[in-house]
Amino acid sequence: MRVHWKYLLAAAITATLVGAPIAIGAGENKPINGGARNPSGGATTNYTQETQIIANLSGYGTRQSNKSNNGGGAIYGCRSQPGGTPAGNEPCIRASNLVNGLAFEFANNGGSPVGTITSGNPNAAPFTTNAKGVATGLNADQVDGQSASEIQTAAVTAAQAQNSKGQVSETGVLANARGITSAAQTAVGTYTVTFSSNVSTCAVNATVVDASSPGTVSVAPVNTTTFTVTTYSIVAGAAANRAFNITAIC
Repeated sequence: MRVHWKYLLAAAITATLVGAPIAIGAGENKPINGGARNPSGGATTNYTQETQIIANLSGYGTRQSNKSNNGGGAIYGCRSQPGGTPAGNEPCIRASNLVNGLAFEFANNGGSPVGTITSGNPNAAPFTTNAKGVATGLNADQVDGQSASEIQTAAVTAAQAQNSKGQVSETGVLANARGITSAAQTAVGTYTVTFSSNVSTCAVNATVVDASSPGTVSVAPVNTTTFTVTTYSIVAGAAANRAFNITAIC
């Protein structure tokens, strides 16, 4: 049976039109296929030239969005080596403002945290900067919402809370005490001081406080919380009633 050449030509044109979409997106200078891999030639097929999208408008040049309630807007991957742009190793993402405006903004609708920076090396620096100005809301003088002076005061208070102190009068009356529960005179120049906790590993010291009645003092432990303090007259060297300060530095 003879087939007219016109029918052969029509069949060839139809096959070309039907087969054309298969080639779309196969490489450079081809339209992009939505919902498909581009280039479409398989995992070993790649663009070999930079793909540029240039715009000139008052809004954004491109926009990527995802209406799913658990899907992201975009993901970028690369295999760039360390050093970034200065080392000729372009980062996976670079935002470069050619004038003096913002290079980037990150925003969410109120969730916390706004974002994360993670690394396979937990000791890596999260980022570096040559900018020396104070970052609003990222002020080193407001660590955990406290200023440096507040942190210093808290540290001093915490350190002091570990130390005990008190003043004992000539008659054994305790005053201005912290960490000391009681004091009593048991004999001439002899006093018993009891701390509220074990101070056996602390440095326990006492000093005579009345310059008009100078003297010396000794401290001896009775147990882990109780100490005997003996005050002496400098002139006679015998036990004598003297007011003293006592501390336990832990």
